[in-house]
Amino acid sequence: MSIHVLFPTLVYRARLQRGNWQDFNNRLQRECLQLRADDAAGRRWSKHSYPGGYTSYASLSRLYQISPSFEALRLKLNRHVHTYVRQLEWQMEGRSLAMTDCWLNIMPRGVAHSLHLHPLAAVSGTYYVSTPPGSAGLKLEDPRLDRFMAAPPRKPDCAVANRPWVTLPAEAGGVLLFESWLRHEVPSNLARQPRISVSFNYGWF
Repeated sequence: MSIHVLFPTLVYRARLQRGNWQDFNNRLQRECLQLRADDAAGRRWSKHSYPGGYTSYASLSRLYQISPSFEALRLKLNRHVHTYVRQLEWQMEGRSLAMTDCWLNIMPRGVAHSLHLHPLAAVSGTYYVSTPPGSAGLKLEDPRLDRFMAAPPRKPDCAVANRPWVTLPAEAGGVLLFESWLRHEVPSNLARQPRISVSFNYGWF
C-alpha cells in the first residue's frame, strides 16, 4: 500500500534575524506606540471596525514608505519571503514579488480579529513586535473545511497536519508567512498588556 500526501499547505515560521534582535524590536515598538498616538484617522476607523484595539490598516497601510524603521523591517522580511517562495516552488522567472501593504495592529486584552483572508495578494504574514504572556496566537483554518461534508470528526490527538484548525503561537521577534488565500483569525487576546504586531502583503507583478 502507499499513502500520498497531496496539496499541502505550507506555513513558514522563523526568527526575523539572528543574534541581537531586541534593539531593533524595541525601536519598532516605540514607533508603533507613537504611530497609534499620532494616527487620529486610524483610531477613529478602529473604534467601529476594530473594537477595543487599534490598526493602521485603513489609514497608514504602507508604513515602509513613511518610516525608516518599517523600511528596515521590509528589507529583513524580503529574505524570508524569498526563502518561503522557493519552498512553494513558484515559477518567478521574469516576475518580481514585492511588499504592497504593511500595517500595524495593537490588541489590548479581550480584542479579537475575526476569520478572514487577504484578497489580491500572494503571500501574507505577520511580524510579532510584543507578545506578553497570554497573547493570542494565529489560528489557521484547513482550506478544505467546507468540502468535508459527511466526514467523521478527527481524533482529539490527531497529527497537526490532519487538524481542521491549528493555532501557531505568537512570539516576539518571530515572522510567520502563509499564502494569502489561507483563512485565519486571532482569538480573543488574554494578555494583560497589548499584543503588538505588523501585518503585510506581498504581490507579484
